[in-house]
Amino acid sequence: MKILMVYPQTPDTFWSFKSAIRFVSKKSSEIPLGLITVASLLPADWDIKLIDLNITTLKDKDILWADFVFLSGMNIHLDSFQKIVRRCNELNVMVVAGGSMATMEHEHILGVDHFILNEAEITLPMFLKDLENGCLKPIYQTTEFPDISLTPIPRWDLLDQSKYVAMDLQYSRGCPFNCEFCSITVLNGRNPRTKSREQFIGELDSLYESGWRGSVFIVDDNFIGNRKKLKQDILPAMIAWAEEHNYPFTYGTEISINICDDNELIDLMVAAGFNHIFIGIETPNKASLMECGKYQNVGRDVVASIKQLHNAGLRVSGGFIIGFDNDPADIFEAQINLIQKSGVVTAMVGLLNAPTGSRLYDRLKNEHRLLNVFTGNNVDGSINFIPKMNYKLLMNGYVSLLRFIYSQRNYYQRVKTFLKDFHLPPKNGEVTLRDISALFKSIWKLGILEKGRRYYWRLFFSTLLHCPRKFPTAITMAIYGYHFRKVVRAI
Repeated sequence: MKILMVYPQTPDTFWSFKSAIRFVSKKSSEIPLGLITVASLLPADWDIKLIDLNITTLKDKDILWADFVFLSGMNIHLDSFQKIVRRCNELNVMVVAGGSMATMEHEHILGVDHFILNEAEITLPMFLKDLENGCLKPIYQTTEFPDISLTPIPRWDLLDQSKYVAMDLQYSRGCPFNCEFCSITVLNGRNPRTKSREQFIGELDSLYESGWRGSVFIVDDNFIGNRKKLKQDILPAMIAWAEEHNYPFTYGTEISINICDDNELIDLMVAAGFNHIFIGIETPNKASLMECGKYQNVGRDVVASIKQLHNAGLRVSGGFIIGFDNDPADIFEAQINLIQKSGVVTAMVGLLNAPTGSRLYDRLKNEHRLLNVFTGNNVDGSINFIPKMNYKLLMNGYVSLLRFIYSQRNYYQRVKTFLKDFHLPPKNGEVTLRDISALFKSIWKLGILEKGRRYYWRLFFSTLLHCPRKFPTAITMAIYGYHFRKVVRAI
């Protein structure tokens, strides 16, 4: 069989970092990890090609070459996904779709011939068996969660690694928490399923042997979902591996804020090479945290927790949400104060939305407040339910909040707060020729062409004079700010 795997185009959002990655001459911040993992589950003698629309274009001849086009993606890819399906339909090529969006929204998606839903370790073999027997069904799905020791090593050879900022790996699936606005527990369950030490280290070996050096993002729902195994097994193995291979990777991942209760875990992560973590902070309003079931954040000094992590060497990116039923009128000011005082430079502030399958979706449906399907883009000003707060107040407050925190004055002030608190890890990656090129591009774009360039130069010289080891980090944050400002202007 000839299989064409296509990854849809990601729109320009906070998460895409499109304007930032151009400084290092890259095309995308994310790889299609799901597709290249599924590729390893297919028969070894099949001919497989991959087209990532964030890297290159899709031509009709590519589609016509294939027996099947395999598609995956998240809600944010819906528009691009539908255009790909339409092209395949016009050229009469069969479409097979899977992934999180297909699993949750397949009833709303037209033109797909076969859906392989839930986790492919279970449902893809069903499809392959029926294909062999000539009796394919429209939908393959399961209510079971597979043992992810069945998951093979991704097909790194399908990627043009030079086009990506980071490579991705997965260690676990599932999250022990059950936040109302999150559909992860429906997709992956509340009992974190993990790979073995041998399996995960084998994936590090394979990535290293593929030639990759640099940033690796571990895409888990919550990397610290099973803290005991991490501390006793995985992180010590990662530390030993890093020492043996002279620290070729730096890591980022997504975790919950209760990591601050475990200094041993923090120290092990830093020793293994982690330098960046994403945390769902959501809101400073206790009533809103209680409303959405984010109990791990309740009763915590969030600013102190973030500074603790920065001081340990873990840069925090934060998720913040506006639009909870219990949000008071002054929530916008409260969010600004939290973000500015904490020094969370990359603050992803979005409007609350209700993904299909989440507890929030079910509640709002029962309250007759749902409007449409969740777009996945929580920074485009869209909201898929009727909020309790006056809509004009909500939208005007949201836009004002974004304009404030991403104005050059306030953004650069936040960078300085972060750099003051941040303890640079001893192993933080080497400066490359791309980094030097990015520095000169930043001087040209941020220090010469952009209005408000005085803020860039103040950061430039103050960091160079007072904490020169943090200078590469400061320039990286300045470049991120350029991207965020462009996204906010678009909003």
